[in-house]
Amino acid sequence: MTLTDLADTIRRLRAAGCVFAEDEAAVLGEAAADPRHLDELVGRRVRGEPLEQVVGYADFCGVRVRLRPGVFVPRVRSELLVRTAATETGRVVVDLCCGSGALGLALRSQRPDVTLFAADNDPVAVACARDNLGGDVFEGDLFEALPAELRGRIDILLANVPYVATRHIPLLPAEAREHEPHQALDGGDDGLDVFRAVVAGAARWLSPGGLMLSEISEAQTGPAVAAVRAAGLRPDIAEDDELEARVVTARRT
Repeated sequence: MTLTDLADTIRRLRAAGCVFAEDEAAVLGEAAADPRHLDELVGRRVRGEPLEQVVGYADFCGVRVRLRPGVFVPRVRSELLVRTAATETGRVVVDLCCGSGALGLALRSQRPDVTLFAADNDPVAVACARDNLGGDVFEGDLFEALPAELRGRIDILLANVPYVATRHIPLLPAEAREHEPHQALDGGDDGLDVFRAVVAGAARWLSPGGLMLSEISEAQTGPAVAAVRAAGLRPDIAEDDELEARVVTARRT
């Protein structure tokens, strides 16, 4: 990308309201094959498409995750899920509601000894996860998507379920509302509908001592912990103030 192209790209991004126009211009310039391709990519970004979907990847927790348009973009705060899961010694891992497969990919990069399975009910997300993870990515609704032989054998269950309350969806940035699947965001009335469904089935799928991990908001801590206890699992909370992240864990005893 020439200096003239760079300056023009920054100008267009700033005019569209991109706060980090210089940084985004560099990413777009690196991804573009030629000036015409750069113009196309900048046009998509200016129209509000997430930068990661425009360039086709997201850098997350030390790995580069391939993305497709319409697939949930992994958030930096979700690194806490990976870090927490990486301290576990179990080897059978399931990335449920996997989206692009970013969590499983990042965990496998830190724990190459694990056997990883993933599932999502969105066929576009499943195709994207297969781009990143290879085989053993299944399409279907929660545990119904998984092979029956995994029942009672899952050591680490990553379940980054949708947890935004329905009434809060209109408050999300336009990038998320308009370019990410609604079902990957909307967690129902209090944001915990899908979480409760996963917790309710987790005890039958976790191995003895196995751990389920989900991201939640601070306001959801009490109800989430209550749901874990009601399912007969032992709850705990992990937090990272710098990431503004909170993870609830549920262990089978």
